[in-house]
Amino acid sequence: MACPVRIVPITLADQAEFLAAASRSRVLHRPWVSPPLGPSAFEALATGARGPVNRGYLVRHARTGELVGFIAITNIVRGFFQSAYLGYYAFAGHERQGLMRAALGLAVRTAFTELKLHRLEANIQPANVASIALVRSCGFSKEGYSPRYLKIRGRWRDHERWAILAR
Repeated sequence: MACPVRIVPITLADQAEFLAAASRSRVLHRPWVSPPLGPSAFEALATGARGPVNRGYLVRHARTGELVGFIAITNIVRGFFQSAYLGYYAFAGHERQGLMRAALGLAVRTAFTELKLHRLEANIQPANVASIALVRSCGFSKEGYSPRYLKIRGRWRDHERWAILAR
């Protein structure tokens, strides 16, 4: 069976489509993530996602090309570590269909083959059961718990640490 999605590097040309999808998805994303909702925030995301330490990918439906979600591989550390963090979100209307599971599979493969990483870590708020189920289904293992780990929407929030290693 063909993969239902593809991942492509984010570009500045994606601004209008991305911002419209993010705006439509505000209820879905609250309280987990805060995607860019304005042009300057989008430009910062898109330009910052093309460097040696951060990569950003749009998730597109393979058949229609419709924007399904976003995946970020960030804070890439080289040397003896070869590790990065994984962030992601679906856009409204595309959640709970297995599309992000397929997309994360592609992102993990990209991280381990193209980027030559050894480890990817996803930090997830404990109440975000859908996201935890997603990483678990993609082969991530729970490694620990970090109190007040990340500031999300103005509050320090606890996170579970999930990781996957290259085989």
